[in-house]
Amino acid sequence: MVKEFALKGNVMDMAVGVIIGGAFGTIVSSLLNDVVMPPLGMLMGGVDFTDKVVILKHAVGEAKPVTVNYGAFVTNIIDFVILAAAVFAAVKAINSLKRAEPVAPPTPTEKACAECLHNIPLRAKRCGFCTQPQSA
Repeated sequence: MVKEFALKGNVMDMAVGVIIGGAFGTIVSSLLNDVVMPPLGMLMGGVDFTDKVVILKHAVGEAKPVTVNYGAFVTNIIDFVILAAAVFAAVKAINSLKRAEPVAPPTPTEKACAECLHNIPLRAKRCGFCTQPQSA
């Protein structure tokens, strides 16, 4: 039973998506950290966002300082926005490539009377317009 579930198309598609998504996340992180943030920091006066912290408690002896790393948080938010936009664009592009499934014609609910050609319900035994009996 587990084997049948694991080999279904959706489960395999999801596994491939998770693996590719992880790799894609790494690419977007590199794009952000190595390409986008350096010029942005330069435009903002040489600011390196990853170094931006608020020190809550200074280092004492061997203990590390307690900091709020808001620069890393800002970098991660920008990373997320770029990743979300890229995934949105990719999904939109893939969905536009899918062929529209043909719509099945609706099942008829009426038939034409053999005598007067008015439309009557399929289950009618007599035409409501000319009162002729209808065959089944």
